[in-house]
Amino acid sequence: MLPLPGSRYARFTIWSPDHNTSGGARLLRRPTFLVVGDSIRPNAGTFAVAKRKYAGLMRRAAAGQLAPSFEERMRTQEEEWLSPPAIRSYETRGRLRPEEESALRTPFQRDRDRIVHSKPFRRLKGKTQVFIDPVGDHFRTRITHTLETTAISRVVARALRLNEDLVEAIGLGHDMGHPPFGHAGEDALDAALQERFSRRFRHNEQSLEIAERLNLTAEVRDGILTHTGAREPATLEGKIVRVVDRVAYINHDIDDAIRYGLLAEDELPQREIRLLGPTGSKRIDTLVRDLVETSEEAGEISQSDEIGDAMLALRSFMFDRVYLGAHARAEHERAHRVVRRIFAHLADRGDDPEAIVAFVAGMTDRFALHYAETIL
Repeated sequence: MLPLPGSRYARFTIWSPDHNTSGGARLLRRPTFLVVGDSIRPNAGTFAVAKRKYAGLMRRAAAGQLAPSFEERMRTQEEEWLSPPAIRSYETRGRLRPEEESALRTPFQRDRDRIVHSKPFRRLKGKTQVFIDPVGDHFRTRITHTLETTAISRVVARALRLNEDLVEAIGLGHDMGHPPFGHAGEDALDAALQERFSRRFRHNEQSLEIAERLNLTAEVRDGILTHTGAREPATLEGKIVRVVDRVAYINHDIDDAIRYGLLAEDELPQREIRLLGPTGSKRIDTLVRDLVETSEEAGEISQSDEIGDAMLALRSFMFDRVYLGAHARAEHERAHRVVRRIFAHLADRGDDPEAIVAFVAGMTDRFALHYAETIL
């Protein structure tokens, strides 16, 4: 046994893939040795790695650097807890503009705080999820959708031993660039940009624009950009948010549509409801359990075919009956009129496309409605 320099307790973990019968790597950890008291005791695996860790401790002791910093404690904690493919907080690919690290927060925690304290995030409380400027205190807005997505994503990340701080930052920031009036507002702004400037608008790209302005880390920027669209996230944490975004909005939009009177519970597709559950909470529980269990088995973020297909079928039902239904068409026409009127006013007075996009995308529903009324 090797004596430790002035340390009463330390723990190290060496990670190795745990393979299932089909050959896929699990997301579970396997500790290979432990430092307890004043000695290193081999637990399993390669003792040579323990000796290298011990040599590092000796070098730090000689340099008088044994008092652990916040970063050192976090690095140790993450090595003990996180699964092999999880992103380590201090191994980020960095920011667009270099910054000195915080003494008490990881890079991803700083990203989370920058998002929460930003104006684009605060404006989400006044932006449509499904119903434009609804009368009633309990309808979802873009910010409640964001919070639900983030909370569910953290549950999945913790169960799979992935980086919760990274998932939280992506979840909180993924819709920062969404314009007013939900997807109707996005469609109207996109169409106006194409006609006037031969350009496109996508809310995930606008969210990335804000993330770059906030100087967020590369992993958070990637997760925000790829939470929708053809490109897949580069991290497992980003992939969680991409799936959970749908899990959250399908279920809370059903709840809102029933509250609004657009749907009755007995009109929901019965096969999918029997499989996923009769209430929103039970459906979310089913979807989350399936996501965790399937991902753990496959070594990748994925759903089982049966549950994934049922979720997509429920999503298609919502598009037919709610998102693109008769009531939605009237609401969409209203949103299109307002966005196009504002856009035309700004373009006619000579504003450049970037300024127009930033201004319109940043509007809340009520501000957009009021601004449109002031245009002569």
